[in-house]
Amino acid sequence: MSFRVALLGIYHESNTFVTTPTVLDDFRNGQYLKGEAIRKEYQQAHNEIGGMLEVLDKEGIEAIPLLFASATPGGTITAETYNFILNEMLAELDKVLPVDACLVIPHGAGVSEEYPDMDGHWLSKVREKVGDGIPVIGTLDLHANVSELMVASTNALVAYKQNPHVDMRQRGAESANLLVDLLNGKTKPVQALVQVPLAISIEQQFTANEPCLSLYAYANELAAEPGILALSIQHGFPYADVYEMGTSIIVVADGDYDKALATAKKLEAYILEHKNSFVGKKNDIPSSLKLIDESEKPVLLLDMGDNVGGGGPANNSCILEAFEESKKYKFFVCIYDPQAVINASSHHPGDQFELSVIGTGKDGLKTLKLNVKLLRITDGTFQESNPRHGGQINFRMGKTVVVSTEEGGVIMLTSLRVMPFSLQQLISQGVVPSEFDAIVAKGVNAPIAAYAPVCPTIIQVNTPGVTQADMTLFTYHHRRKPLFPFENV
Repeated sequence: MSFRVALLGIYHESNTFVTTPTVLDDFRNGQYLKGEAIRKEYQQAHNEIGGMLEVLDKEGIEAIPLLFASATPGGTITAETYNFILNEMLAELDKVLPVDACLVIPHGAGVSEEYPDMDGHWLSKVREKVGDGIPVIGTLDLHANVSELMVASTNALVAYKQNPHVDMRQRGAESANLLVDLLNGKTKPVQALVQVPLAISIEQQFTANEPCLSLYAYANELAAEPGILALSIQHGFPYADVYEMGTSIIVVADGDYDKALATAKKLEAYILEHKNSFVGKKNDIPSSLKLIDESEKPVLLLDMGDNVGGGGPANNSCILEAFEESKKYKFFVCIYDPQAVINASSHHPGDQFELSVIGTGKDGLKTLKLNVKLLRITDGTFQESNPRHGGQINFRMGKTVVVSTEEGGVIMLTSLRVMPFSLQQLISQGVVPSEFDAIVAKGVNAPIAAYAPVCPTIIQVNTPGVTQADMTLFTYHHRRKPLFPFENV
């Protein structure tokens, strides 16, 4: 028997502390794909969609890609934008009904103006369309804030297990294999959700190090027990002021909800027992710069307060200012400033001139006047073929300029916000990583997959901003209580 499986998703990590909303153009500047364009973009990508397609093709199941919309993390999605994408997606689904199953790709931390639990909302609409008897299985980002509605609207959800997210294709394949077994009558997946009363500090979410290393070792033991089909830990996304914000566990068992719940509860008990290890320590900018002197170079400085992968504006200038003041280090930093790109583009490579760069400092926007030399102007496109966080192949920074400063720095200025998930972002623009004492990447853990091969030293820097590492400094109105480390548990 041949099965027909629809594939669809709306994917966004929404930072509700960012005042600029996410609009339709942000999705069109990201990925807004329909039909076979989805297959073309992701068939060979290190992304969950590629893993899903690989399994379905291998099993001789007809994959029907419908719509996949993804935007760079940013502010809350406007109601108009979300409703437009949702209506288009459901219209595409209507065209192919009936189907035997759906593979879905939510992020798990999407927020729209009307629906704080945006992913739960669109998953429930898909469930309404196909009916209760049709399997709906999918993936989640490791940073999902998981709601009961997300779980109630699906048969099984599988989250990434690695941060940086270099296992996305494997998780897509895992979810597709769960679906294949269900369709063939081999299993009856049921899932249990436990929302742990704890939020893991963002810099403690690097899965190759402690405390996550031991956490996942224990999780793997539980996942190996008979009858357990999948086990996922969602660390949560602390920059979304929603009820679901925080860590959660999803366990999928074969026809046994009680076993799934009991297994999740065991893992919850482990997390709460070790709760203090998930808080972490913070390095400020002065102490981080001092560490450069005694460290093997180049040093990767992770600008946590301007984590573009968490909705940061990509223009935090705090570390740049510190470098310019010290006059001591050769450094590289990337800044999003479309106007500076336009102004610099009026010159020719080799020209020296004063350039104004708008950056976000400790006290808000400020103008930095820098004496620079223009090195090059490019169209800002590049590709990444290796497994990297996000699993994307094609990247667009918009028109891009590279300049050097009198103090020994190199600044890349872009027209679009781009997450620092690929070393090709530098190399493709003629920037040689080994030439620097320090390289600044605006992220927390995600850039490590790309930069670790060339940066023997990695320092997470506690900078101010909309993705600052200390979540307790944000004012929340909707989060769960009690929630450690805000309250004792």
